[in-house]
Amino acid sequence: MARILIVEARFYDHLNDLLLDGARTALQEAGQDYEIVTVPGALEIPGAVAMAAETGQFDAYVGLGVVIRGETYHFEIVANESARGLMALAMDGLPIGNGILTVEDEAQALARADRNDKDKGGEAAKAALAMLALRQRFA
Repeated sequence: MARILIVEARFYDHLNDLLLDGARTALQEAGQDYEIVTVPGALEIPGAVAMAAETGQFDAYVGLGVVIRGETYHFEIVANESARGLMALAMDGLPIGNGILTVEDEAQALARADRNDKDKGGEAAKAALAMLALRQRFA
């Protein structure tokens, strides 16, 4: 059994609850153990994953969060840099599922977060497990 860390940016509680529901369900159905930590926003997810990876306690990681476009350039910074940070960690060999939604509005976020619709939380958890299996294959 693998040990998975879910790092969630709890900025929009109701949307994160949906993402977490999908991720938890996918991991439970796969028979995997998981732990959840919360960070302030999506920009902090890669840093939390990096800190956790240094401990050696976890086999794979799932980043969950929601970034909704606003009126300023801040959306692009948060969306791009959180994805870049997770990609850099993945390129260093960490199995990561990126479940950070970057959307235009709340309706798009709801559709993507809901486990009964697009289930992006569940997809991120499954991606982390797939990358873990690939890493184990190449070990």
